[in-house]
Amino acid sequence: MIAYILKKISYGFLVMFGVITLVFVLFNILPGDPARMMLGQRADEKSIEIIHKELGLDKPLHQQYFKYLNDLSPIGVKENGDIGFKAPYLRRSYQSNKPVADILKEAFPNTIYLALLSIAIAFVVGVSLGALSAVYKDSILEKVVLVVTSLGMSLPSFFAAILIAWIFAFLLADYTGLSMFGSLYSVDDFGEGEYLSLKNIILPAVTLGIRPLAVITELTKSTMKEVLEQDYIRTARAKGLSKFKVIYSHALRNTLNPIVSSISGWFASLIAGAVFVEYIFDWKGVGVVIVDSLEKYDFPVLMGALIVICVILILINILTDIIYALLDPRVRMK
Repeated sequence: MIAYILKKISYGFLVMFGVITLVFVLFNILPGDPARMMLGQRADEKSIEIIHKELGLDKPLHQQYFKYLNDLSPIGVKENGDIGFKAPYLRRSYQSNKPVADILKEAFPNTIYLALLSIAIAFVVGVSLGALSAVYKDSILEKVVLVVTSLGMSLPSFFAAILIAWIFAFLLADYTGLSMFGSLYSVDDFGEGEYLSLKNIILPAVTLGIRPLAVITELTKSTMKEVLEQDYIRTARAKGLSKFKVIYSHALRNTLNPIVSSISGWFASLIAGAVFVEYIFDWKGVGVVIVDSLEKYDFPVLMGALIVICVILILINILTDIIYALLDPRVRMK
């Protein structure tokens, strides 16, 4: 098991190195001068040269690359010249001059909360609907679920966000009490500071969870149909076990393996889809940060956001592989 975990971690480091290299090359071949972004188009050449020197842009590209790797690495050359452990440095924003790490610290928790709630909704509802569709196959319930999942997989995130916001936060706002815009914390009208507003996360989470819910439902249904045809299920029924116990204790456990594996892959789609969903619902997460940095050509913020997203996805994939190996020991032998 330890060898399996170490192998997955080494693969993760290789993927991380490739992503950092790709991000660095991509944003260094794009047009635009960071110094002019910081000082404006009317800046004089002397000021631009000073900024270039401060940012290290006057050095050859390969030296800038190794400097960037050193900044991101938790082990490297410190400012005093010593080699040892240090905090990764994501540079500073061209627009606000704030450390990119501080900007992302404010935004990423909101996106993580949104993604976790979305996948939780998708998992609970999707497994329930999929299991019921498999148990009551060829029924009206299965046909209704098929229509719902087909719509869920075909609707783009941005269109679903607009549609759901219009229906539940505009047309039915008097009944739902939900707002079209809002973040996890709202400002008190009487000047008493911020307060937790959990209702603002409902619509973004439901919108973001629609597509994974549809996939998990279909995956659960197809997998459970196969499991229910297995010999050990027939044996459990022949022993006189109740229908609920056969499904819950025997069939559902073996159905969850591929579902747990597929959830990790959906985090990439959730975070990518969060860019549109957060922007439409004005949810103060990494999606809004990415859109703002794109509009302002704030490359350090954009690069930092992409790299942190990559790190999170790699950690999630490693954790999912470990959980999958614990559920199915045959995986460790591959």
